[in-house]
Amino acid sequence: MDKRIDNEDLRVFATAARKASFAAAAEELGMSPAYVSKRIGILEQMLGVRLFHRTTRRVIVSEDGEKVYAHAMTILENLDSLLHEVAERRAVPHGLLRISSSFGFGRNVVAPVVARLVAAHPTLQVRFEVFDRLVDIVAEGFDLDVRIGDEIAPHLIARKLMANHRMLCASPDYLKQHGTPRSLQELAGHNCLVIKERDLPFGVWSLRAGGGKEESVKVTGSLSSNHGEIALQWAVAGAGIVLRSHWDAKPHLDSGELVPVLPQYTQSANVWAAYPQRLAGSAKVRVCVEFMERQLAQK
Repeated sequence: MDKRIDNEDLRVFATAARKASFAAAAEELGMSPAYVSKRIGILEQMLGVRLFHRTTRRVIVSEDGEKVYAHAMTILENLDSLLHEVAERRAVPHGLLRISSSFGFGRNVVAPVVARLVAAHPTLQVRFEVFDRLVDIVAEGFDLDVRIGDEIAPHLIARKLMANHRMLCASPDYLKQHGTPRSLQELAGHNCLVIKERDLPFGVWSLRAGGGKEESVKVTGSLSSNHGEIALQWAVAGAGIVLRSHWDAKPHLDSGELVPVLPQYTQSANVWAAYPQRLAGSAKVRVCVEFMERQLAQK
């Protein structure tokens, strides 16, 4: 009987352990839950230990499973490192690249760039996901997060892809009806369209005039959303004042549907590629980041 352990079975097991769910592991790996269960069963039979305690709701890694997980991660990281080294020497990115980003920016800006990336590098496959929250790329198994905002965790490597800032704007009709605020403090008396974005506190707008000190104001309004595009549509319709990225508001500013409010105040919101330290030498990450940097520089 062949007693060699399949490295892919170790990868399936490690993903299930990290997700604490066969179904979630299957979704991430693009497999069926039944296949994940089967591969883990084969691995348990090969090792002669039970790797998980199974309940109707979830799976919990056993004590033996914890030991196997530690060794599996070492084996998989060494294997990935070897593949990355080979790819680096060949200068050809290959394999699966998992990229995350935010809803609006991801859909409107990153997704088209990802499509062009794969067209330019046929040996690369990309799984692209968007979220309304800040992603823990290490814990959730992503290779790269394209994010707006300058707060980057110290355990990540970050490369600036595009300069960007958030600005206040509203429709001419709204300002004609309700007046134009002359200071940040006056925003508290206006209908502000609040967005719950992944790196911003809800209902608090912090902006800076030129190189001055950052100022914060608590804002409220009758409409709020976790999706910036929706809030921007409301602003165009005359529902209130919105704080939105320049890349998103620019077409409406150019058309006159929106006008700047307190234009001296902005909020820094540059676009960054963030990725784990262990992928610093990855050919596929390097090629992706450099490609995105060139593409977004044209925006």
